[in-house]
Amino acid sequence: MFSLFGPIGLPEMLIILAIVILIFGANRLPELGKGIGAGIKNFKSSMKDE
Repeated sequence: MFSLFGPIGLPEMLIILAIVILIFGANRLPELGKGIGAGIKNFKSSMKDE
């Protein structure tokens, strides 16, 4: 079976999500997501410009 994340399954993803929530808090998760999305968008646009 093909896995998008390689050897990382659902239980591992839930543990990682729980750790992220403990570190950053539930209130900051939307801000963190927006920042990561903006960074990926800027990276893709800079790669396209070259």
